[in-house]
Amino acid sequence: MDANLIRKIFHAQIAVNGHIIGACVGSGITAKYTVWGGTDFLLAVAAGKYRIMGRSSLASYLCYGNNNDIVMEMGTRELFPLIHKTPVIFGLFAQDPNLDLKTYLPAIQAAGFAGVTNFPTLSLIDGKFRTALEQEGTTFAQEVTALKQAHELGLFTVAFVTTIAEARAMLAAQADIICVHLGLTLGGYLGAKQSRSINEAKNTAATIFRFCKKENPQIITAIYSGMANTVIDMDYFYQNTQCDCYIGGSTFDRIPMEQAIVTTAKKFKNQRVKLPHPESKPDYVYFVQKYIEANYMRNIQLGDLALTLHISPAYLSSLFKQKVGTSFTSYLVEYRLNLAQKLLRKTDLSCKEISHRVGYHNYAQFSKIFKIKFGYSPYNYRNSIHNHIIP
Repeated sequence: MDANLIRKIFHAQIAVNGHIIGACVGSGITAKYTVWGGTDFLLAVAAGKYRIMGRSSLASYLCYGNNNDIVMEMGTRELFPLIHKTPVIFGLFAQDPNLDLKTYLPAIQAAGFAGVTNFPTLSLIDGKFRTALEQEGTTFAQEVTALKQAHELGLFTVAFVTTIAEARAMLAAQADIICVHLGLTLGGYLGAKQSRSINEAKNTAATIFRFCKKENPQIITAIYSGMANTVIDMDYFYQNTQCDCYIGGSTFDRIPMEQAIVTTAKKFKNQRVKLPHPESKPDYVYFVQKYIEANYMRNIQLGDLALTLHISPAYLSSLFKQKVGTSFTSYLVEYRLNLAQKLLRKTDLSCKEISHRVGYHNYAQFSKIFKIKFGYSPYNYRNSIHNHIIP
């Protein structure tokens, strides 16, 4: 996709929606579903691939593999077969000693990438290590040069910065987006455990954005994750800074996956009701009773249970009544009403809440059935208990 067209589309999106979003991805599945969710552009970065491998994003700063090779392979094998209309930005490790920008940038463009970003970036490194790296020739200036040449080649560029000095250099290189990197995303199992306050981060971003907008009013300003990993956090930045864009990494690919996988596994592990083994003598009635015990709040149909057990509904109904002495429907109603009675006695939940808790989403129906069994409506039943009319 042409860089001029991307700029035009992004500025139109910002004018209409107030902002755009980008996602740093490490796999085809993350890319596919973030695009389905409305992501405006993708950043293919080695950190994303390490996250999908169950490692920290910081692994992209260590000698586990060639970052540029990882991104090139991910783009050509995983992303482009799935993503056809959304711009994909190449996460370039500009300090690679074997990198020849004159040949590699055209290769990035030929592969189908719409742009380039400087990640991993030296801007996240400080202190003695940063000084030592720069003394031996590994500098942020190499990232600036890479994005400048990418721009001259017609590629869209996204610049990660942490200071006004870095932003000034990237503006001179004609970067299309200046993104203030707020550090690794908080949250989840692999995320950063410590971070500065969101107010401090807001002040840093606001200062850099003011400078950028003064130098170039058309520049698109963004922040990357850090402690801003919720919609509420981002609304705070949109309201209090000149931020045009949110770029998320773990927010989109790691944290939702961690939560979903852990929760699903726990549900299956803790599942108490088990289907009878086909070769054993199944106790279908016991299964139905245990299922009601665990799922009384849901819509339960005898036909569905019979289908699960591979027997006919008529046979299951007859078997249930023969063993329990009442029909399936009567048993289910009795179970729910007895539970509702306990909740009315022992909790402060409203009658409507109790109705929902025990599987009745139509309160009028619940109240009518309850009154038939106990002689009082749920409301009057509770009042009678409080007034000691009912022991």
